[in-house]
Amino acid sequence: MSTNLADPTGADLTDEPAVSSADAPPAEDHQAATETVTSEEVRTADRAHVFYPWAAQGVLDPLPIERALGSYMWDYTGKRYLDFSSQLVNVNIGHQHPKLVAAIQEQAGRLCTIGPVVANDVRSEAARLIAEIAPGHLNKVYFTTGGAESVENAIRMARIHTGRNKIFAAYRSYHGGTSGAVTLTGEPRRWASEPGIPGVVHFWGPYLYRSVFYATTPEEECTRALQHLRDQIIMEGAHTVAAVIMESVVGTNGILVPPDGYLAGVRALCDEFGIVYIADEVMAGFGRCGEWLAVNHWDVTPDLVCFAKGVNSGYVPLGGVIMSDAIAATFDNRVYPGGLTYAGHPLACASAVASIGIFREEGIVENARRIGEDVIGPGLRALAEKHPSIGEVRGLGVFWAVELVRDRATREPLVPFNASGPDAAPMTEFVKACKAHGLWPFTHFNRTHVVPPCTVTDAEVEEGLAILDETLAVADRYYTGS
Repeated sequence: MSTNLADPTGADLTDEPAVSSADAPPAEDHQAATETVTSEEVRTADRAHVFYPWAAQGVLDPLPIERALGSYMWDYTGKRYLDFSSQLVNVNIGHQHPKLVAAIQEQAGRLCTIGPVVANDVRSEAARLIAEIAPGHLNKVYFTTGGAESVENAIRMARIHTGRNKIFAAYRSYHGGTSGAVTLTGEPRRWASEPGIPGVVHFWGPYLYRSVFYATTPEEECTRALQHLRDQIIMEGAHTVAAVIMESVVGTNGILVPPDGYLAGVRALCDEFGIVYIADEVMAGFGRCGEWLAVNHWDVTPDLVCFAKGVNSGYVPLGGVIMSDAIAATFDNRVYPGGLTYAGHPLACASAVASIGIFREEGIVENARRIGEDVIGPGLRALAEKHPSIGEVRGLGVFWAVELVRDRATREPLVPFNASGPDAAPMTEFVKACKAHGLWPFTHFNRTHVVPPCTVTDAEVEEGLAILDETLAVADRYYTGS
């Protein structure tokens, strides 16, 4: 791949915010915390002792970051970067929101931690608020510390509820790095962990730009993708299939927005065959797609919803599974065979309660929807008119992808699938150019994603698009089409 997603260097491989990130305290205000620490000292200690995920350790050179606020972050030299990645697409509420920081501080002063076997006020309130925004009869929340754990527990719940074994998951997906979640993953990060857990079957989801169904319209893509899924379920034995798990909008693997009718069709298939429908909303949820949950865009109710990331912008690790009443009832008189020491951690739950309040008070979901429709979408389409290397622009809310190609007619990707080393040079150069201009990008394979915080302002988006306008010249140099 052109950029290792967990490598903060990018090597190898929302209403106006409550506090304006442009008004960040100057470097001297942080002197007490940093006067004895230099960028090089941080870098040296990091390389000596920190082992990074999804990365060859010997080629890393992570950039030391000293502080962040709103949509921006600063290195130790004072250089500012516009965070067009929301880190790993999780800082939905922006960096260092003062109300969220205060909620964590208040909870730490009152009760830092308590085990998951007792009742706690912020845990129950977080669960109530999360269930309140979920569609249909999804009324209970099983807490975890992150997205992969949420996925692991969701498939366990589905298997026990149905008494079946097989789990269907899509190609071009990412569900996490733990053993079960990475087996479900439909992209190359799965390969090194194979063989994985048994019973996982992969299928093709809709992706009109590179349709495996030879479709030419969204309607054809929807119909043919659903028929493919139906045929595969039947051939695998519908009575053996416990669940279908899908990212409601595919994230890392391309911001693939499903055509209208597709998720409803998956819901209907699951109902027909008694299969549990699991929506992975870890990346797409909590405002990212301009809705509380991405499935709300199509008025679809899953049986289980996996969440993490945006629920509290990653300020404290938190994830979970929102459960339908029917699945929760399976465990009324049957022990649920799972648990985590830090499930429903008070600091994390307090941050979730505060975050949901901030989303509501400041109209952050509405801001994400508006800015996608009025600023990001039109801005990216204007760039596509100017830069031949842009093959397609797609997305919604603050969840967009720009697919870069060498030839628009053939749709040859700018870099080959899963490219690394010299083959990935065009994307590597593009990432370096973005950072040199003060833009922190999120890239994967031949795509750059536009995924700023949901609190991003019009001016900040325009700043980022202006930088992309400059740096896309790098991709244009590799264009070979007419």
